[in-house]
Amino acid sequence: MDDFYRDYILEHYRNPHNFGKLDAPTATAEQTNPLCGDRIRMDLLVGDDGLVADVRFSGKGCAISQASASMLTDEIRGKTLEEVARLGKDVILENVGIGISPTRMKCAMLGLRVLKSAAIGSIASWPDEDA
Repeated sequence: MDDFYRDYILEHYRNPHNFGKLDAPTATAEQTNPLCGDRIRMDLLVGDDGLVADVRFSGKGCAISQASASMLTDEIRGKTLEEVARLGKDVILENVGIGISPTRMKCAMLGLRVLKSAAIGSIASWPDEDA
């Protein structure tokens, strides 16, 4: 079973889903893992219905960081920013499907940290409809 997941990770690394940048994103965030230099940027486009209509990521790094970000972009399309902000590491570990060593955990979680930063920042900047 581990071979299947290793191949799946390599496929996402070599041919990442939703790779690139959006022209006019609703929210953007970027972070670097200072331990290894992996970098990820996430662009979100939130529709008038409050759902993630489009998402793109870009960056450079190891297979784990880039593949987990690719898998995560597939996961969030159609979710609200609140749902995105509540995602936990279990989603990443489930997507990756193999055990992640403590030293590689920061690589695997980088995309989630960036995504949550974009989502939470966007929620905080929304105008209060009651005002």
